[in-house]
This record gives sequence, C-alpha cells and structure tokens, in this order.
Amino acid sequence: MTIINKNFLKLKDNYLFSEISKRVAEYQKFNSSAQIIKLGIGDVVKALPDCVIHSLHTAVDEMAKDESFKGYGPEQGYEFLRDKIVQFDYAANGINIEADEIFVSDGAKCDTGNICELFSNDSKVAVCDPVYPVYVDSNQMAGREICYLKCQEDNNFIPEIPSFFVDIIYLCYPNNPTGTTISMDDLKKWVDYAIKNQSIILYDAAYEAYIKTSKIPHSIFEVDGAKEVAIEFRSFSKSAGFTGLRCAYTVVPKELHGVDESGVRYSINKLWQRRQATKFNGVSYPVQRAAFSLYSEKGQRQMQELIDFYMENAHIVLGTLKSLGFTCYGGENAPYIWVKTPNDVESWQFFDLLLTKYNIVCTPGVGFGSCGQGFIRISAFGTREDINIAMSRLKEKKIIF
Repeated sequence: MTIINKNFLKLKDNYLFSEISKRVAEYQKFNSSAQIIKLGIGDVVKALPDCVIHSLHTAVDEMAKDESFKGYGPEQGYEFLRDKIVQFDYAANGINIEADEIFVSDGAKCDTGNICELFSNDSKVAVCDPVYPVYVDSNQMAGREICYLKCQEDNNFIPEIPSFFVDIIYLCYPNNPTGTTISMDDLKKWVDYAIKNQSIILYDAAYEAYIKTSKIPHSIFEVDGAKEVAIEFRSFSKSAGFTGLRCAYTVVPKELHGVDESGVRYSINKLWQRRQATKFNGVSYPVQRAAFSLYSEKGQRQMQELIDFYMENAHIVLGTLKSLGFTCYGGENAPYIWVKTPNDVESWQFFDLLLTKYNIVCTPGVGFGSCGQGFIRISAFGTREDINIAMSRLKEKKIIF
C-alpha cells in the first residue's frame, strides 16, 4: 500500500473556514428561518467593475477568431500586464521593479504557499501569531520547523525581531486577520534583520490598496535593501473583486539569492521562473486582459470606488462596535476589524453567541493562532444592507455576559 506524506497528518482536521461553514450549516439545519448575515470570510460581494466586464467580453471575442485566438500564454504573465504593474504599482511610487521580476498568478494564497518549494524542508520558518492559516499549513505539509512570533495588544500587533536565526519570515501588512499596519521604521528593522542573517522575507501585501494613512508603506521595496531579501505578493481579489476570476502577482527581485549546501549562490528569480514553467500554465488571457483594464483611468476610478465602498462598511462596523464599548483594532487601513471579546470570553464561545443570538457569522480569532484567543475578526466584505442590519441587531440587543 502507498505510504502517504506523514506531514499531512499533523494538519488540523478542518481548515478554519471549513469549520465555520460546518457550524453555520449545523445551526441552519435546526433554524431554517434564521436570516444569517455572514461577515466571516474575506469574499467580496460587489459585481466586477464595468471596465473588467468589457475587457472580458472583448477578450472572449478575440478567442473566437483564428487570427486573434490565444493558446498557451507565457507562464510568467503577458508582457502587456506586467508592464502596467511595473508602471503603476512600482515606478509611480519611486520603486525600481522590472517586468521580468513580475510573475502573474491565479492567487496570492497559492503563491504564498507554493513559494517555499524553492527552499529546503530543513528551513526554519517564522510566522506571526495570529496568522493567515495558509502560511502555517503549507509549511507543515513540507515538514518544516515553524516558530511563532507573538502579535498582541501590548506590542501593537507588531512582532518582535527574534533573537535567534530563522531562514524564512512571513509578514502580512495590512494584516490579515488583525487589520493593523506596520510603520516604515518597524519594517526596516525586519529588512535589516534579514540582511544581517541572510534570511528571506515573504511579504504579503494583498491589502495594500486599502491603506489610507500617509507614511505607511504600501510595499516592502520602499525600504532600502529589501530587494536583496524579500519577495512580495499582491492580489486583484480584494481591490478589484477578482475572487471569482483569480488573478494576482508575485514580485521576485533579481537581486535575491539563496545558497545550496556548499554555499553556492543561486537566483531565486530564476528558480521561481523554472518552477512556474513546470507546474503552472499561466493565468488565462481573458482574465489578464481584465486585470490590464484596471490600469486605465476608468479602471483606477472604478477600483477605488470598490475599495471606498468596503472601507465605508468597515467605518460603520468600527463605529458601532466602539459605541457599544468594544475594544477594536484595524478597520482604518484594512477591511478587517479585530474585536476583543468582552470579559475574556473565548473566541469560539463568542462566535456561537453571535451566530445563535444575533445570526451574525464572524471568524473566531483563535482560529488564526493562540494569540487570537479572546478576539474575533469581522469582515467588511458584505452588502451595505447586511452591514447595517447586523449592526442594528447588536445595538438592539446589548451583549451581556
């Protein structure tokens, strides 16, 4: 009989959001008339921008004609999209990134999990606690040692620089799940640590478009020296509603290197390119054309309208919860609100209360790690009607323990 990868047996039985869905379904089985409002996951609800729809239709029409049909595209992404990414997302902000450092993909979640295939299974990986589950699960599947960096109220949810060596560091800002941000000074400390220790930072910037406050870095490459030690991940999912289309990109600088067991240096950019050529056939042409449309004047405006809509939702949630006496974080530069439960109630217990008494679904903070115990995450990705109804329910029925 074939032997399975023993590391998979170390994973929790259920992925966090699968467990939430299971509990909601169980409740609805016996409460079929309940009007459940789901503010747990980060899935968008607004339709795609007009510019995206138009580009999709145009690209599909191209695929219907022999002379404009597209077959296999470049695994790294079409040049027309990568050039726009360079121009708008980096050069316009004074960051020198070249097109062959951009890798278009079908999602930042996939890339943040797959990128570690390039590194030894003996690598020591540091993740924040609380943390987006994919970082942990994908490395557990490979059997890597994982150390947790506590992110709590007393350190403003910014992890302390470790006193020990780690090979790989996952950072996510604006943060999922806490919705908090990192300052340029704090981010520089991490870059300095990575340079000193020859570590690699995997920087998840999927929510950078939601940053409103000035002087908060949108990219790790704003820090001098970061191109020697960092990989950055960005996504069109939350900023442009692409959760159903699937398109993102990863930036792997050519200055970034790793070494083999004898100390010989190798380009991470070339290794990732080789990996993608083998295991990835690229994002479809219509979807890349749709992403390209976002860099037009109309596309930039429509994308900002989506972001503003969800941030207004966050403003409503944050204002309501604070008026009810909750301690909250995030919600100002990110579409997530990190809420402290009253009277030290455990996360899953509070989840059950919101579900059964208020018919509101959140995400229990402990599902993101032990430091998330005593918190819940509320997502601003909902309709305005649902957000208003949910907050009205909370105001009408005061939470008492």
